[in-house]
Amino acid sequence: MTASTLTPAPVAPAAPQPGRRARRRRENLAGYVFLSPWLLGLLGITAVPMLISLYLSFTDYSPLIPLTEANWIGLDNYRRMFTADQSYWHAVQVTVTFAVVAVPLKLACALAVALLLNRTMRGISVFRGLFYLPSLLGGSVALAIVWVSMFNRDGAFNSFLALFGIEGLPWVNDPDWALSTLILLAVWQFGAPMVIFLAGLKQVPSELYEAASVDGASPWRKFVHITLPMLSPVIFFNLVLETINGFQGFTAAFVLSNGTGGPVDSTLMYTLNLWIAGFVDLNMGYASAMAWVFLIVIGAITVLLFNTGRFWVHYSDNEER
Repeated sequence: MTASTLTPAPVAPAAPQPGRRARRRRENLAGYVFLSPWLLGLLGITAVPMLISLYLSFTDYSPLIPLTEANWIGLDNYRRMFTADQSYWHAVQVTVTFAVVAVPLKLACALAVALLLNRTMRGISVFRGLFYLPSLLGGSVALAIVWVSMFNRDGAFNSFLALFGIEGLPWVNDPDWALSTLILLAVWQFGAPMVIFLAGLKQVPSELYEAASVDGASPWRKFVHITLPMLSPVIFFNLVLETINGFQGFTAAFVLSNGTGGPVDSTLMYTLNLWIAGFVDLNMGYASAMAWVFLIVIGAITVLLFNTGRFWVHYSDNEER
């Protein structure tokens, strides 16, 4: 008996039954029906307006004229932005300063509070809720108004300093300190990254700390050699989100300066400058160009973070991300 006679003949796959194909089509149709609100929103609220703004960035469009009357001016908006508009570069400087200072401080505070709340004790859930409460308010106008009133000349912060004989300043009206009050407000809203850090700390195996204690490791060495490496994916996640949010700051700067970026343009954030160009100066074409440059820069920063993350982010399964 030859080997060829022992090899079973290949079996052709059974053709799908007509009823099964019809059921699959109905399931696919139902899926698209449920996705249709999101798809319509993506097209009508995001994709189509983005394409229109891309076109407008090459025109001199103003909201006072019909869209069809916008004149094509090519790269003039971009040339003006990079070579002739000093307020643009000042807004870039203010925004970068805000993000570079506020984001690390916010993450550091969030991690410190998460370490304090990562324990089992009576009423710990109440403390976690209280620390998270400021983030529930988000970037609301009401919170910004309260913050401005606290740091006025006669505000609560100066009243507190007066208890120790320290004369306060008009913090929100002083060009040297106005941006610092915005940074402090951003750092105070550390609740969201704190919750994410707390969830990450719950996943760190306690056996690692026990083994380190047996070896005589100090709390600082445990934090540096166990907590930080195990939390590096969570730190990376929070860093990406907070960096994007830091560059997008608008509400507090708008409320503090009444939409002008004052005092003396010290709080002229990029998004606020963009709003002034589009809705105060009514130069929507120039504002659209600013928006697209902003989008490209934020995308580039995000890509840079992902590319550098592989050098310091450690995953427990040792897989390359």
